[in-house]
Amino acid sequence: MAKRVHIWVSGRVQGVFYRGSARDQAVGFGLTGWARNLPDGRVEIVAEGDAQRVAEFVAWCRVGPALARVEDCQVVEEPPLGDFGEFQVRRGG
Repeated sequence: MAKRVHIWVSGRVQGVFYRGSARDQAVGFGLTGWARNLPDGRVEIVAEGDAQRVAEFVAWCRVGPALARVEDCQVVEEPPLGDFGEFQVRRGG
């Protein structure tokens, strides 16, 4: 069963390879979507795929890569759309 989540991660999550690491994790989990930096210092992510894999990805997002310090991770479920071809790192929003 497919699942889609919209995630906002705050803390020390920019300048620590968070987006690139999120892409690597998402690809490893077989997910599609994107990640981008926001002007307020957060990282925004949309991820879609198998529900169990999405849950594992969200768990990873709550920790992030080694240099990150995640303070908060807000997750909102959305209807799956199947509108992504691959997981991409986007320029800031």
